[in-house]
Amino acid sequence: MERSYNGWDDLFKREFVKPYFVQLKSFLVEQYAAKRVYPPKRLILNAFDNTAYDEVNVVILGQDPYYNPNQAMGMCFSVPQGVDVPKSLVNIFAEIKSDTGKPSEIVGGDLTPWAKQGVLLMNTVLTVEAGKPNSHKDKGWEIFTDAVISHLNARPRGMVFLLWGRNAYQKKELITNPQHLVLTAAHPSPLSAYNGFFGCKHFSKTNEFLAKQGKCIRW
Repeated sequence: MERSYNGWDDLFKREFVKPYFVQLKSFLVEQYAAKRVYPPKRLILNAFDNTAYDEVNVVILGQDPYYNPNQAMGMCFSVPQGVDVPKSLVNIFAEIKSDTGKPSEIVGGDLTPWAKQGVLLMNTVLTVEAGKPNSHKDKGWEIFTDAVISHLNARPRGMVFLLWGRNAYQKKELITNPQHLVLTAAHPSPLSAYNGFFGCKHFSKTNEFLAKQGKCIRW
């Protein structure tokens, strides 16, 4: 039985047959067979499995998956229940509390509740070799995630793009339709959060924008 992709079918089926993706798939088959790669194969497209195309309200872009054991789950910044909350996510939660005046509703580090509200948690590269950040950079994933952003950009209903850090900011040129809100800031990593992530107020600004559509993200 052919898999359904939660409303992403038209885009995915078009991209999956292109030469770059066929080459990427061959690379991944070799990598998963010979090395430890994250996330598990069944979770590579987890962000899309949890957020239907028609329901996207917000896009948060990460770099590539966590590269330590048991962390990566196919959604940027998110980790499974029971796994220690990474420092970048700790900083995200701190900004939510500072910005909105109340703590995040997330328990632990699993951001699936955000995804179910229409927050697409997409890394710019969807796989990584264990212990080697950016190891799957320039293998084709960037072309795929560019196509995702361009596909969303063409959608008539406005959404919010949260671009944190240099890798995410480079995608800004793909977002050209004026109905969308694009917010940029430093990455929430401990190395850069004090350079513009803290105090960015992206969470309240997002909900101010979405309120015009009768929507609100419960952060």
